[in-house]
Amino acid sequence: MSEPRTVYDWFARSAAAHPGETALEVAGRQLTYGQLLDLAERLAARLPDAAGGAPRRIGLLAARSVTAYAGYLAILRAGAAVVPLNPEHPASRTAEIAAAAGLDLVLAEDPGAAGDLGVPVRAAGPAELAALADGPAPDVPHRQAGPDDLAYIIFTSGSTGAPKGVPIRHRNICAYLEQVAGRYGIGPGSRLSQTFELTFDGSVHDLFVAWAGGGTLVVPERSQLLSPVKTINNLRLTHWFSVPSLISFASRLGTLRPGSMPSLRWSVFGGEPLTLDAAREWRTAAPGSRLEVLYGPTELTISCTAYRFPDDMADWPHTPNGTAPIGDCYPALDILLLDEEGRPGDSGELCVRGALRFSGYLDAAHNAGRFLTDDLRPADAGPPPERHWYRTGDRVTVRDGHLVHLGRTDHQVKIRGHRIELGEIEAALRQQPGVRDAIAVTVPAADGESELLAAVSGSGCDPDRLYAALGSRLPPYMMPRRIAALDRLPLNPNGKIDRRALLTELGHAR
Repeated sequence: MSEPRTVYDWFARSAAAHPGETALEVAGRQLTYGQLLDLAERLAARLPDAAGGAPRRIGLLAARSVTAYAGYLAILRAGAAVVPLNPEHPASRTAEIAAAAGLDLVLAEDPGAAGDLGVPVRAAGPAELAALADGPAPDVPHRQAGPDDLAYIIFTSGSTGAPKGVPIRHRNICAYLEQVAGRYGIGPGSRLSQTFELTFDGSVHDLFVAWAGGGTLVVPERSQLLSPVKTINNLRLTHWFSVPSLISFASRLGTLRPGSMPSLRWSVFGGEPLTLDAAREWRTAAPGSRLEVLYGPTELTISCTAYRFPDDMADWPHTPNGTAPIGDCYPALDILLLDEEGRPGDSGELCVRGALRFSGYLDAAHNAGRFLTDDLRPADAGPPPERHWYRTGDRVTVRDGHLVHLGRTDHQVKIRGHRIELGEIEAALRQQPGVRDAIAVTVPAADGESELLAAVSGSGCDPDRLYAALGSRLPPYMMPRRIAALDRLPLNPNGKIDRRALLTELGHAR
């Protein structure tokens, strides 16, 4: 087979090479590459009739089921873009995304969960998939997708409160796979976790890094993710990829004992900062596993930098905020750090361009302020040319030759005239004995100014003790008015700390 031009081609190439190897384990079922390819082809053949013509964008309303993964491939095989929809999200949000995406069709495991989306809904539950197996495989009438066609659209939360569509083209995701698919020694017999929901772009890494190498995508039930060590051992996983927050779950359960995950060969974390303490705890529990951090916003096709920890923990780095470096940029990209005056330097906002950079938001109005021209001037809201830089909004510095994440530009706040980085307070709290996770937020004070609150989780977290410890390290204007000790910090559906939910919880606790 020639070099893959679309992300579906990466899967099809492995299916041709390894038809009898297991491609997918989910919900008690195993499908070989040959079986999954056949099911995707049969389902793809039905999509044009269901859409009333060649579909361009198809919503996928399914999760952690055969429908979810066969449906993902079928949509790509039909030449359309996948728009993942989470069955557990409110119906109003699903409808908002469907309208913003301009869907031609929704492929749903349970059509009743779709509600009224204003577009045709094609049922693809277990009964419908079983019926597809009868008879010879039909031809697939479809327009051939090309590198510049959309592969998927992920919707992220927008600053205005409305979901913001991030379209990724086949050339973006193919360039990504060229950078990362060979990093982890994946082949037949490799068993890779699928921890992320399809509405989070880490899932695309899960699917196609596994399938590009001929490995098995192993899908835990959602409840199993709360017990990572047990899940890894029960499912015999060789490769793990998740948000670092799941380390906290394992630690609280007391399961991260030395050598407790002997099957792991690779452990990859992304989506939020990984503390060095958490990394040490995980690595001690999986001593035979290489450990890597991936960093990147959805707009840069999953990840744009990587940091691989040295095998010897004595050689691990020390960073200003106690989190792992985000490493080095992929060769397919150019990066630039801009200080507050917009000048290139060794510290500042990370700006990126190259083969992984998306071509602008679905709603071009969202492009405003997010791109810089080749000569570093603010770009207009139109589609950004290839040479334009994407502004990530992340503050980064270079330390010992590697990029280190310092926090979000929008998490830098002013408290009564003082500029404060919330990440500095969080790092100071995380360094205290017993603290597992920490987060600092701002809330309006009685006089209308902002004030600081903090929350921690861990074992034996005494707010008075923590407050005294912070007082010896931070100036008075950086001290939180209150530190709340919680059993665990609230997480959003993608496993990241949910600041909005935390604000609500702290507000109820006053």
